[in-house]
Amino acid sequence: MIDSEAIVRNQRECFAVNQNRSFAERQQQLRLLKAAILAHENALSEALALDLGKPQFESYMTEIGFVLHELTATIKQLKSWMKPKKVSTPLLSQPAVSHIHASPLGVCLIISPFNYPVALCFSPLIAAIAAGNCCVIKTSELTPNVSIVLKQLIASVFPPEYVNCINGGVEEVSALLAQKFDHIFFTGSSEVGKLVMQQAAKHLTPVTLELGGKSPCIVCADANIDIAVKRIVYGKMLNAGQTCVAPDYLLVDDAIKEQFLRKLTQRITELYGADAQLSKDFGRMVNERHTQRISELIDADKVILGGQVDIENRYIAPTVMDNVKLSDPIMQQEVFGPVLPVLGFSELSQVLDIIQQLPAHPLSAYIFSGNKTTQHLLVSKIQAGGIAINHCIQHLVNPNLPFGGVGLSGIGSYHGKHGFDRFSHQKSVYKAATWFDLALIYPPYKNKLTLLKKILK
Repeated sequence: MIDSEAIVRNQRECFAVNQNRSFAERQQQLRLLKAAILAHENALSEALALDLGKPQFESYMTEIGFVLHELTATIKQLKSWMKPKKVSTPLLSQPAVSHIHASPLGVCLIISPFNYPVALCFSPLIAAIAAGNCCVIKTSELTPNVSIVLKQLIASVFPPEYVNCINGGVEEVSALLAQKFDHIFFTGSSEVGKLVMQQAAKHLTPVTLELGGKSPCIVCADANIDIAVKRIVYGKMLNAGQTCVAPDYLLVDDAIKEQFLRKLTQRITELYGADAQLSKDFGRMVNERHTQRISELIDADKVILGGQVDIENRYIAPTVMDNVKLSDPIMQQEVFGPVLPVLGFSELSQVLDIIQQLPAHPLSAYIFSGNKTTQHLLVSKIQAGGIAINHCIQHLVNPNLPFGGVGLSGIGSYHGKHGFDRFSHQKSVYKAATWFDLALIYPPYKNKLTLLKKILK
């Protein structure tokens, strides 16, 4: 059992001494992290292959390379992010100057998930270090090989009182959540997110919750079908569907649905072969329990491609189900696997009605249409964490866009400057001059109200 109280106490002592880390100090820590990731690149790739069956290309594109790219951008832009921002000062507060200082929050807890155990450990850590915080990281027990490498990597760079990586399961995370942190950053399911928030509320600790939800993918009659098929298969089958922003279900215009499904199934077979279990480019579920859960969502009578399951080897074939209804089990929860349910529509109003009937706002929504009016209508009407038009997942790749959910799909956002802001307190600093004193604000107030009203109109 970890001594969570001692871990947090040591980090608080470290933060007290180093709470004003300079730009040079923070930049150096980020450079050391980057060097350590490069040194552990092969070990991380091998561990990802063991835990999730990830092809090396996917591991680099979505995990290692993704993190290195974010590190490079953060190192380059950190100085401008840290610079106090001058804002205007109203007449009643003159003479003075006003600034906003980004100050570190303190000791932060990062709870990372199993589906992208490298990227979703380091991405928030980069932001936290850039903002000047100390951090405790709890890795996922469902990816034990990756967790071992992460712990070794972090220990090779940072002293535990600065950044401490904890491996373990429910017992360890429960012990950590019992402590008072200055911010908790959690990525995972909505159910666990509620428990994290309950524990955080006991200490009034602010939280960032990156959760999930059923992300719709809408294919309109005027969409470029060939492009849509390529990008939807990419978004859905990446990491064997274990992506929080993967297209969860398809809404396809009835006018093109038959043609679209024919091309969709052809594309999947072209990429992964007649038996995707033999493909070197297709991943595995994280464990047998998740494999079993997803297998129970597959309705054999509605399968038009795939449907094969090998529980012991954590394999679910790329699967497409047609003629799905909202009442079907697969529409009652986030799929989080390579099974794609398809529903048809004839009017956009039906699309909006289906999305609104589901219990949570989606983390992402995807719109395939060449019509700007249609695009604008759906963007304005769909309440989602983020929206991509004519592509899948790529909005997540842009560090200049905030990534996060809304409602039950999450609280708060991060990436790039938005991550730096997430782990910072925007401190207001007002500096008044002494060469002049505005007598208007002091008693007696007689004959002053008219002037006050003119100033504050």
